[in-house]
Amino acid sequence: MNYSGNVHEISFDEKQILLIGTAHISQSSVDEVNSVIDQEKPDTVCIELCSSRHQAMLDKDQWKNMDIYKVVREGKSFLLFANLIMTAFQKRLGSQLGVKPGAEMLEAVNAAERVGAELILVDRDVKITLQRTWRGMTFWGRMKVLSQLLASLFVREEISKEEIEKLKESDALSEAMQMLAEQSPEMKRILIDERDQFMAEKIKLAQGKRIVAVVGAGHVKGLTAELEREHNLAELETVPPPGKIGTWLKWGIPALIMGLVAYGFFTVETDVSIEMIQRWFLINGSLSALGTALAFGHPITIVTAFVAAPFTSLNPAVAAGWVAGLVEAFIRKPQVRDFESLADDITHLRGFWQNKITRILLVVMFANLGSAIGTFVGGFAIASLL
Repeated sequence: MNYSGNVHEISFDEKQILLIGTAHISQSSVDEVNSVIDQEKPDTVCIELCSSRHQAMLDKDQWKNMDIYKVVREGKSFLLFANLIMTAFQKRLGSQLGVKPGAEMLEAVNAAERVGAELILVDRDVKITLQRTWRGMTFWGRMKVLSQLLASLFVREEISKEEIEKLKESDALSEAMQMLAEQSPEMKRILIDERDQFMAEKIKLAQGKRIVAVVGAGHVKGLTAELEREHNLAELETVPPPGKIGTWLKWGIPALIMGLVAYGFFTVETDVSIEMIQRWFLINGSLSALGTALAFGHPITIVTAFVAAPFTSLNPAVAAGWVAGLVEAFIRKPQVRDFESLADDITHLRGFWQNKITRILLVVMFANLGSAIGTFVGGFAIASLL
């Protein structure tokens, strides 16, 4: 068959693999996936989805089943927020072209069932990918990503069909990957390279002699190379423990702060010691409260952040944002309409503050950010009194 340049035929052992590179919001990609699977009638269809993303695509009411309290308690607010931002970005672009994000993957699912092919989900779980990315970044790297995610809420650029189709051109993709590597080689390694390795191994393990694999065009080059190598899936699915530097800072900074206060009690006048404690509470609490206010938290939530931050900053096991987020969730319990409108609300900036679910996430992150800044500022403030 004569296919477009987006379809790559690869021979591996006794298997023939047709690798289709797609743009996730392109109608032509949807049509091409449908055409190739119908004509080839493969034994197996592999798609660039993990089980959770696949379920989310099939379950239109997925948000209604979300336990926001559990998300906050388990410290997964940032992971959920990052996932929502990425979903919102694709949904915004897709709405401009009348194509739902991931429509070509859903088409592959339907086509596989129609021709009687086995369906294999070959991507690594998105939660593991985000966790590995987060653990692999420095503190300042995390702050940079957070700021970029927040900044993306303000971007409302229109994109044409021609620009979408250019995303599938290898030269443009290579340039984009190179830019990502230059900005953050570690992020590219985890978000792109590791997933190429994981998907390549899953495709090789797929049953059947005729296999169609549907993946984003940005993975085609890497997948083609990784299909010739061996990979350990267990290692690629392991979430590494926190780094030694991060662990030291997590416990060392609170210990240092308490050490400074204790030193002040024994070496300086009582008035100075009291001033140290007052500065710590005022600076740390105020900045956490300010962050909560910027997230439009309830007045009681703002007060809670102010009171909790000075204590939680000295306890690595608890974060001010977690306390504030749980209080916000209790006072302003998300309603059914918040879950029903979440998918639409995340496509515009105002919606993130109006929807009670995303506002809780903003409260968690902004309260934590304010407390983190307050810890450094407060630490220097009390040290200056010695």
